[in-house]
Amino acid sequence: MRVTVTGSSGLIGSALVQSLREDGHDVVRLVRREPARADEAQWSPADGCVDKDSLEGADAVVHLAGAGVGDRPWTKAYKRKIRDSRVVGTRTLAEAIAAAHPRPRILVCGSAIGYYGDTGGADADEKSPMGRGFLAALVRDWEAAAAPALDAGVRVVHPRTGVVLSRDGGILGRTLPLFRLGLGGRLGDGRQWTSWISMTDQVAALRFLIDHEIDGPVNLTAPNPVTNETYTRALGRLLHRPARLAVPGFALRAALRGFADEGPLISQRVLPHRLEQAGFRFAHENVEEALAGVL
Repeated sequence: MRVTVTGSSGLIGSALVQSLREDGHDVVRLVRREPARADEAQWSPADGCVDKDSLEGADAVVHLAGAGVGDRPWTKAYKRKIRDSRVVGTRTLAEAIAAAHPRPRILVCGSAIGYYGDTGGADADEKSPMGRGFLAALVRDWEAAAAPALDAGVRVVHPRTGVVLSRDGGILGRTLPLFRLGLGGRLGDGRQWTSWISMTDQVAALRFLIDHEIDGPVNLTAPNPVTNETYTRALGRLLHRPARLAVPGFALRAALRGFADEGPLISQRVLPHRLEQAGFRFAHENVEEALAGVL
């Protein structure tokens, strides 16, 4: 296949590009800067510009670009950046796909389980209602921005991704040095549920969505969510380090502002019903085996 990818330098995008290329697929990377390699093409979301040659003749487009949700405190300006990088970027890409001749057959448009808000101890699947908060509203508008491609007859699928476990980044990558030093611990009271997925399964699931006739929202989470306390203990055991410390909720709120109550302190039990019904098989169903594989 010929696959065009945005966000290809990010944690998930770089792993996806590597996987596709290892299997002999042709990958075009959309970048915002001046292209420096033959496999790169330029786009400028804010200006509504996309190199049309990167889309015409492509079998699929995987859109993963967006400012990091948990990378910085949620100031008013940074929340605007998070929103614009997703909503404006998706609309720009979807309009360019709709105008392409021939059009790509598939748009895999990244999304997030933030759509469900705080689910408490209740399970949520793709039929569950939208939750409350900035992230829920963001995901609603983010997915809606892909409408031009959908209206043009392109199959559009929205992988709603959970916490991705990777040693190269994300929450695990950032906290791993602390855990190795025996300074790891739970976040808040540790009772909040976390819906996670290993990087191996994240990449495999994205490729599964390209290859199978499935559209709309699809949860990319492992079938067994865990509490933050369970996750913390599992990581401590694997590293043979104590993990008895705790980061108080007030400290997280002071450091991360609004993100604390929509990220590390939120409780989400999100299940991958549509993915499993379509026949996807997880390499890592349990968090301890997923962490062991990552480490």
